[in-house]
Amino acid sequence: MARYSIDQLSKMANADLHSGSTLCKTISYLLYDSRKLSHPPETLFIALKSSRNDGHKYISSLYANGVRNFLVETIPNDINLEEANFLVVKNTLKALQEIAAKHRSSFHFPIVGITGSNGKTIVKEWLYSLLQPDFNIARSPKSFNSQLGTALSLWNLGPDHNLAIIEAGISQPGEMQHLQRLIQPTAGVCTYGGRGHAER
Repeated sequence: MARYSIDQLSKMANADLHSGSTLCKTISYLLYDSRKLSHPPETLFIALKSSRNDGHKYISSLYANGVRNFLVETIPNDINLEEANFLVVKNTLKALQEIAAKHRSSFHFPIVGITGSNGKTIVKEWLYSLLQPDFNIARSPKSFNSQLGTALSLWNLGPDHNLAIIEAGISQPGEMQHLQRLIQPTAGVCTYGGRGHAER
């Protein structure tokens, strides 16, 4: 499990740190869905923006539930959050990816990257079952292989592991080069490549 101070994460994300809390606990959990909160004091909430939602809307309720550390693009100015620490960046998803890339760079064991149009998750689980008796393996949870999911998967790398199996999926041209930079795989597995991915 990853463990970083808020100051370390600020540097990893190239963020401006606005610190209001004197209790800077170690961050071990990354939260992007406010409904999945489990360890408030050790959580960094990533306020992601999309065409359908804006994570900044949930900062107040998470603060009320004990979260004190937030990765944001803007700091809310209409609520009292005087004990909160804010890492302010231009783009929260890109900042999260920077954190994940720097965390991944601190490990030197083999990492297997799996990509393809179909079958990534089942191949990952097959490999895990075959190799698990001989290795302590970190692997992507479920089907976490998007720009967000891959970053969250890399956060799970820890000093007790000696092998990782990470999925990488794309939906837009150019995304695979970006995921390759994050994962830095030492080996690759390509499953079936459908026509829809040929141009990407």
